[in-house]
Amino acid sequence: MSRPLRLEFSGALYHVTSRGNEKKAIYLEGSDFELFLSLPEEVCLRFNWVIHSYCLMTNHYHLVIETPEGNLLRGVRHLNGVYTQRFNSKHKRVGHLYQGRYKAILVDKENYLLELCRYVVLNPVRAKMVKEPLAPLCGSPKDFGTPVAKIDSPHGESIMPWLVLRPSRFRTT
Repeated sequence: MSRPLRLEFSGALYHVTSRGNEKKAIYLEGSDFELFLSLPEEVCLRFNWVIHSYCLMTNHYHLVIETPEGNLLRGVRHLNGVYTQRFNSKHKRVGHLYQGRYKAILVDKENYLLELCRYVVLNPVRAKMVKEPLAPLCGSPKDFGTPVAKIDSPHGESIMPWLVLRPSRFRTT
């Protein structure tokens, strides 16, 4: 059976998630979170995206993305592909990082944007990674990726599993 086609159109809003292969971690150390977070500005500028909120968990991520030009497929392919290449190079590994196809749910912006952002921000609380939600960050692209919560990894070092950004446009216009 073939995969269902993705609905892509100008102005669409999506809840995008992508999980690590075999549900394994896609961030092995704090610098991997920073590596991933170096990409959204590039993707927003290249594909004219607006990222309303995001959450990086140990083995997956959540993004709330608006696509003014209806180009979700190309943008996520770039984001996941470039991160996989850089992650594999850094950790001297080969092969897939993500498990199958990313998940993208089309969202009614007027009725569900606030609730979806709330869901994404509270995800680490529900997963018991943090005890209470922390205030989202607000700022310019240079602030993208500033940690708002830290936990200890199973290996003992402090890492940044949850990062949040308030609605922001990376376009300069």
